[in-house]
Amino acid sequence: MNAPALLLPAALLAAWALPAPIAAAQDKTPAYTPLRPVSECLRPDRVNEWYVVDQTTVIARAGPDRYLIKLQAKCPQLGIGQSLRFRPNRANEAAGMGAMCGEAGETVASRDQPPCAVQSIGKIDKAQFDALGSKAGKHGTQP
Repeated sequence: MNAPALLLPAALLAAWALPAPIAAAQDKTPAYTPLRPVSECLRPDRVNEWYVVDQTTVIARAGPDRYLIKLQAKCPQLGIGQSLRFRPNRANEAAGMGAMCGEAGETVASRDQPPCAVQSIGKIDKAQFDALGSKAGKHGTQP
């Protein structure tokens, strides 16, 4: 067997193996990008208005602050009965903060919907809140 015949399989193997490391290097986006500083995070005890925009999007107002909450999966029964529960992760509850920043373990739930995992939470302005709220199918206020 001559040298060029041996190089062809080696070249094919190298070309086949290269995309995986390149793809792994490019996919460094973390699953969660928490809102920071923590003082900017959503405080569930301060939520006084919320809207279910669609099956994966909720918006909430806590005093003057407004938040866009994206869920990891579709939650079709969210907001039925005009009830929504915002739950921080156990670490933030144990620390006494109770803030929701878009971290692992945070959920939104309602009477007819098991807890829905939160993917991200970000602040939005009044105009964005009003525009998204006008498209919402379900809404409510917290006492």
